[in-house]
Amino acid sequence: MSQNRIQTSECSDAGNAVTRRNLLAASGAGFLLGGVAGLGVDLKPLQAAIQKLKIAGTRQVPSVCPYCAVGCGQLVHVRGGQIVNIEGNPDSPINRGTLCPKGAATYQLVVNTLRLTKVKYRPPGGTEWEEKPLEWAMTEIAQRVKATRDATFAEFADVPAPDPAAPVTRKRVNHTLAIASLGGATMDNEWNYVQAKLMRSLGVVFIENQARI
Repeated sequence: MSQNRIQTSECSDAGNAVTRRNLLAASGAGFLLGGVAGLGVDLKPLQAAIQKLKIAGTRQVPSVCPYCAVGCGQLVHVRGGQIVNIEGNPDSPINRGTLCPKGAATYQLVVNTLRLTKVKYRPPGGTEWEEKPLEWAMTEIAQRVKATRDATFAEFADVPAPDPAAPVTRKRVNHTLAIASLGGATMDNEWNYVQAKLMRSLGVVFIENQARI
């Protein structure tokens, strides 16, 4: 296995720092709402009003949760070109506005100081990551796939017969056992079709999808 490493780095949105003042204010509001709820007061109208203020003046964009193959519908609220909120889509026949804990945290995929956005590469034996253009990374991956296929492609293979006493049969296989393809749960039908066609044209045998596993 190659020791080379290619990954993406750097992050969007640097303005998410939690200050002590913000933490105390949020905690105080939480205690206040909890105390009011303990008195038997219905907080649903207040919660609905707060939610409306949160998404006021935003553009609502329907989307699909990227986490698994269920395909729950989401509403992405955008203000000034920035995502400010993501929630379940009540019009979706799949989830009807609900989201699992991972789906409810989708906002953090975009607005997160730890999100990787730039290609970084660490050469064999290297200890530091080097920033590389995306075009370089795509070309590098393509060249490595071709080199691996050329070095491991087998046109014929010996296939043992069920009967140990029978002679071994030599069959045409046209495959490589050095490359595998693992698809993601969010790949749509069109992407899956192209991915499968590409892998089979290369002679890849090990083709799997994370959603089935």
